[in-house]
Amino acid sequence: MKKIALITGATSGIGQAIARRLAKEGYDLIITGRRAEKLEALAKELSAEAKVLPLVFDIRHLDEVQKNLGNLPEEWKNIDVLVNNAGLAAGLEPLQEGLIDDWERMIDTNVKGLLYVSRTILPGMIARKKGHVFNLGSIAGKETYLNGNVYCASKHAVDSLSRSMRMECLPYNVKVTQICPGAVETEFSMVRFHGDQQRADNVYKGFTPLKGEDIADLVAYCVNLPAHVCLNDIVVMPTAQANSGLFHKVL
Repeated sequence: MKKIALITGATSGIGQAIARRLAKEGYDLIITGRRAEKLEALAKELSAEAKVLPLVFDIRHLDEVQKNLGNLPEEWKNIDVLVNNAGLAAGLEPLQEGLIDDWERMIDTNVKGLLYVSRTILPGMIARKKGHVFNLGSIAGKETYLNGNVYCASKHAVDSLSRSMRMECLPYNVKVTQICPGAVETEFSMVRFHGDQQRADNVYKGFTPLKGEDIADLVAYCVNLPAHVCLNDIVVMPTAQANSGLFHKVL
């Protein structure tokens, strides 16, 4: 029987790349996201390699998480790998100028959504004494940068939750890996800047950022490690990035 991986936020970027890579690694996939058309297209693309269950819902809403993930068909219940990937940044203003709607989107997705999904899936892993949870953090969860305030706070929460989960899952043989990337060229900046294409493009000018596939490679490496080996915490950066704010750009 093939192993099962659940990936949130699989409609684009890192989540989509992880779904493609885990299909190649022999996993059947549960993929979630809010955009039905993109999710169905990915499910169709991967159907030649894996069985795929696409679930369209918003992880910010507990009732939707419970409805979709708390009542999985029997053949999909034994999830081996959970990838808490769904997340976003919205806005880049000082706190006193921040938009409350942006704050709520980030906290509800990056923190509460991760909690809702983990709370629903972890009991099964613990009962089976088997599983691997990946939390997609950020360098913003290790440091704080100017005007990053609430986004950085949300990713610091992911860092803290990953540490707690690791301790609490320890007696049950469930691995917990946090992956904290630097700059990855995805829809991230378009979302952050509310669709401002020029401003988003400027973020990645003058250097080679990471790609979603780079993060997918790390997940694939980790799931193929021996049972007694776990990479707890991975910080991965473009070669041209030293920390959250220092880049070597050639413009």
